[in-house]
Amino acid sequence: MDLQLNNRIVLVTGGSEGLGKGIAKQYAKEGAVVWISSRNEEKLQAAHQDIIEQTGNEQIFYRVCNMRDGEAIQGLMNAIIAKHDRIDVLINNAGGPPSGLFLEMDDDAWQGAFEQNLLSAVRTCRLAIPYMQKQGGGRIVNLTSSSIKQAIDSLVLSNSIRPGVYGLTKTLAREFAKDNILVNTVGAGKIGTARMQSLNESRAEQTGVNLEEVENEMVASIPLGRYGTPEEFAQAVVFFGSFSNTYITGQAMLIDGGSIAAL
Repeated sequence: MDLQLNNRIVLVTGGSEGLGKGIAKQYAKEGAVVWISSRNEEKLQAAHQDIIEQTGNEQIFYRVCNMRDGEAIQGLMNAIIAKHDRIDVLINNAGGPPSGLFLEMDDDAWQGAFEQNLLSAVRTCRLAIPYMQKQGGGRIVNLTSSSIKQAIDSLVLSNSIRPGVYGLTKTLAREFAKDNILVNTVGAGKIGTARMQSLNESRAEQTGVNLEEVENEMVASIPLGRYGTPEEFAQAVVFFGSFSNTYITGQAMLIDGGSIAAL
């Protein structure tokens, strides 16, 4: 299938590792011009070189950007527009908020989760959409978690903030459908990333259960019997954020190996 992504301008935030890097790599394979951002320049440089080497696509760019910083997000978008005068695809990806129980979370934790996971998407969309309107269309995919469908124990911040991102997705999809801007959210289940490892370690610490037992329990809860891979997750995201997708908008897709039982 031709995803119609050759030479399209794509921004993947949080693109230096994990799911973001996997998505950026998949777009690069499709011939897109890919920008990645994150807070860590060393990781960005390494991801930039790795994506070029693995895909043969040299149209890969990066810029340091803290997604809690509105001025930094503005600078990132300015750099993209200055070089290309357009943006075709926006992938909003930011690291998940810390795990923990409700009474452990103070105002700073709540404010940080809001800024990192919801306000960052608001800001990038607000900057990108006028260009997408001007050029006759665009695609936006907001990355979330399976917590948008079913609450996850010890993840009160994610359970509370992520559904807000889906609410934003649904609203933008309806408001900008007339401009051929399709907006969807893709939620990650148990994908084999550093984030998954960190959550397992936190759970082991909180419960006093051996880490290996926690990991075995996590895998056993997945009907497919294994963690997903960033590459598998990326394939779904890239289709939603492609121009072969012409009629799917306002939707929430979980990539979870069948883990979530909620309808």
